[in-house]
Amino acid sequence: MLYTELNIELTDEHQHLKEQVHRFSMEVLRPASLELDKLPADDVVKKGSIYWDCMAKMYKNGYHTVLISDEYGGLGLDPLAVHIFWEELAYGSVGFAVSLGCSCFAAFYATMLAEDKLIEKFVIPFVNCKDASVMSCWGITEPDHGSDNLAPRTSFFKDASLTQQVKAHKKNGEWIISGQKSAWISNGPVASNCALFLNLDPSKGLSGGGICLIDLNQDGVTRGKPLDKMGQRELPQGEIFFDNVICPEEYMIVDPESYEAMTELTLGHANATMGAYFTGLAQAAYDMTLQYCTERIQGGKRLCDHQWVQKKLFDMFVKVETARAFSRAAMIYNMNTTPPDVKYSIASKVYCTEAAFQVTSDAIQLFGGYGLSKEFTIEKLFRDARAGMIEDGSNDTLSMTAGNIIVKEKLGDE
Repeated sequence: MLYTELNIELTDEHQHLKEQVHRFSMEVLRPASLELDKLPADDVVKKGSIYWDCMAKMYKNGYHTVLISDEYGGLGLDPLAVHIFWEELAYGSVGFAVSLGCSCFAAFYATMLAEDKLIEKFVIPFVNCKDASVMSCWGITEPDHGSDNLAPRTSFFKDASLTQQVKAHKKNGEWIISGQKSAWISNGPVASNCALFLNLDPSKGLSGGGICLIDLNQDGVTRGKPLDKMGQRELPQGEIFFDNVICPEEYMIVDPESYEAMTELTLGHANATMGAYFTGLAQAAYDMTLQYCTERIQGGKRLCDHQWVQKKLFDMFVKVETARAFSRAAMIYNMNTTPPDVKYSIASKVYCTEAAFQVTSDAIQLFGGYGLSKEFTIEKLFRDARAGMIEDGSNDTLSMTAGNIIVKEKLGDE
């Protein structure tokens, strides 16, 4: 059941997009995610698995170009449509939504810079791809650096004793890259290229970073085993190792001078998208629970006829609606503002992932013992929601980063 749309200015195109993506996510992604949830991580990424079948179907629909403008052959959606798209896709499977979101990292950066060589290398092949063989990942997390890599403009970001573990140096006009990214790289086991965050100037600590777009199908790149994890098991994650890998100079798109600003811009976009993902997951858990409560008999009457259950359902309803209202506002504002106001994107991510966790936890309680059984999908949504409070930056560290921004703004210390 689709929710009541409070935005009375929604266009027919927005409504059509919502219904189309919702139908696809429930008919294709939801059943596939349940099947992949049962498989070992190695089997999820095998050629011929349902994962590849679903990704290819999304590519054939053009869904992978959701963030690419129509100038380059993408869907060219407005910010509200982007939110609707991600929310409805995550309704069926948040793991597939994250995988598709990461798939466009390199192409998205290339369109921002709009340089011919980058467009030719990273945008055109991606837009024209129909089988998901051209896929990107966000190479930022490292064994010794997780959420701290997402805290630009904090004091420790400039501590020279803390630097990224993947480093690059110049040789004969090319960049030579070595180091390791951690097991939490989404799409790491399957991506063909990477938006790689690395260190160029160790004297500046983490702020001495750079970003390059790099081909992962070249000598010197190896990958670890796909991560075996609790939730979002349809999303492949895994380590990537770089051993003297060559990156042409023109693909090093960000230097230390602009690294903090670009990290902030990336965080502003990624966290806003997380808000949309987990609004969709929360809505799915709420809908599933409401339906169950109208069918399950306890104490001689339906669950929904008990006053306490009605109160609990109302609390869940409020969390879902506030998550949607806030995450839509944050995404629309930050996709229309340069640079984005990152504290709103962080607030959206933190609020929506915690709302999704609380809604799925309440859902488990209302399902009772059945909520703990793998016979019912709600337990998977609970596991998927829990992962959201850590991925894309742990909520605790992100909150401290946003708090630091708020205080600096008040004190006039940018």
